[in-house]
Amino acid sequence: MVEDEEGLVSALRSGLGRAGYAVDTALTGAEAMEKVATTAYDLAILDITLPDTSGLDLCRAVRRGEIEVASGRELRVLMLTARASLADRVRGLDEGADDYLTKPFALVELLARIRALLRRDVTNGTTQLHVGELVLDSSRHLATRAGRELPLTLKEFGVLRYLMSRPGHVVSAEELLEHVWDENADPFTQSVRVTVGTLRRKLTLDGEEPLLETVIGRGYRLRGES
Repeated sequence: MVEDEEGLVSALRSGLGRAGYAVDTALTGAEAMEKVATTAYDLAILDITLPDTSGLDLCRAVRRGEIEVASGRELRVLMLTARASLADRVRGLDEGADDYLTKPFALVELLARIRALLRRDVTNGTTQLHVGELVLDSSRHLATRAGRELPLTLKEFGVLRYLMSRPGHVVSAEELLEHVWDENADPFTQSVRVTVGTLRRKLTLDGEEPLLETVIGRGYRLRGES
């Protein structure tokens, strides 16, 4: 999230965190460029009016490949700004934003727009992910296996959501830490190992086939086909 109003940054970081998102923040364009160069973000929430540049210029630079972006020039961008005129909205979209939301706004609407952007190219436009017997519904914050509801914490839900978007692929602990935890997470923490361990136990009851496996020295893999 690139926003220079610190009160809004704090409120949104808290609100998005309660919804299960890992949020990194930048108060300036320069700080944002440093972060997107090293971290593969799923979505950027971008204000237009920043102390050192315009969010429009940043968005354009991302789309044109003029700045280094770890997740590539197709990084999803949501403009969140007080500029509410028709001309501003059209220009924001023309400069490459995927969505445009004006202030003041309701958190529930922002969360709905975030869900819509994040499910593009992953769930074929629905709010659900399907991998074998597993179904995860982001809008309802509900995960089931063969109809059995899984009582997941926010972090367990986030880890499962990330693994279900990459079924059969080995995902490292570092990658999970980057996408499910925020920038303040200790890279030497055991949080990922502990969270994966509790998630594994909740996914598989006695007699059920294990779905989450550890690939020694590499990370974790969710078995099954989407």
